[in-house]
Amino acid sequence: IGSAENSPVFPIEDVFEVAGQKLVITDEPVQVSLNSAVNKRRQRLNVIPPVWLKINSEVALLAPGKSRTVEVEITASRAQSDGVLRLEAPGDWKVVPLKQSFHLPKVEDHNKFKFTITAPCHTATAKIRASAEMHGQRYSARREEIDYPHIPPQLLQPPAVLKALSFELATRGHKVGYLPGAGDSLPENIQEMGYEVKLLDDASLTKEQLKELDAVVIGVRAFNVREKIADALPALFDYVKDGGTLIVQYNRPDKLKADKVAPYDLNISADRVTDETASMTFLVPDHPVLNTPNKITSADFDGWVQERGIYFPNKWDEHFTPILACNDPAEEPTKGALLVANYGKGHYIYTGLVFFRQLPAGVPGAYRLFANMISIGK
Repeated sequence: IGSAENSPVFPIEDVFEVAGQKLVITDEPVQVSLNSAVNKRRQRLNVIPPVWLKINSEVALLAPGKSRTVEVEITASRAQSDGVLRLEAPGDWKVVPLKQSFHLPKVEDHNKFKFTITAPCHTATAKIRASAEMHGQRYSARREEIDYPHIPPQLLQPPAVLKALSFELATRGHKVGYLPGAGDSLPENIQEMGYEVKLLDDASLTKEQLKELDAVVIGVRAFNVREKIADALPALFDYVKDGGTLIVQYNRPDKLKADKVAPYDLNISADRVTDETASMTFLVPDHPVLNTPNKITSADFDGWVQERGIYFPNKWDEHFTPILACNDPAEEPTKGALLVANYGKGHYIYTGLVFFRQLPAGVPGAYRLFANMISIGK
């Protein structure tokens, strides 16, 4: 997929000749220093642009023909940075204004500019790039630094790009609770769908905190990493029993922090489907999660990235209804991708589908199915 490290921006060669034999060793200039733990730190040479760009969101959802505001932040890495800022979009997308002037007198000075983008009147996806023009040159890099004690620091400079989606997305409910797991961007993605998101903490979760929520979503591998999640389960299950919706995303079957992840028996396995194009069989086509408020079809599984899902359950209580089946080539279909159970007045959903990859990647069908999960029973 890619290299473990960036290629040297200034490669050099050390050439040795020993006893008539030539030896060439590739190298690059580095700065060696000591960190607070008296360990050697090797800082590579980086070539950077005079300005950095950052768009306030990686994904923007718009109904066909509708508009929204996008904010672009520009930061100077060179004094007296002057130029023009643009959002570059395909011809069927409209951006207003076309350009805005900026002036950043000092290094690290920054400013934010707002643009309005309007989607075409049909279903479409677009990559909208931010660019700054200075002295006839265009720059569009954002800045991401990777810096951990056990590896050399690395600077990534990918383009500042927004993935804009024009499609019909129906939602029900207004406020969603999110209990983070091992880390993902779903709270931001759920906000992009139009919901207000409230972050939850398993160490202090009470039934009263959940009453106002239309649904609660638990982040990936939360049952593997949250030490107090077992203490939070009674409040969560009571919330479902009283009419709420609880959505639990994938967990590894080993090192679980709770004896159970569901109000009924559910066994998580290592089953997965790694072919992101695997055909999806609708086991219960008339189930609400496939029909309300969005009608889910096979087309909603087009454009998925990396895989369908991981760590699917392989055994479950009869209260659960398996919704989808899929399989990798030459393997038997697995039916644990999406399980829905009624519990009291509410709904419990367990899914190994990798929404934590699909929503940040801007897959429209994944948003539509996730909206149905949040909206179930509404």
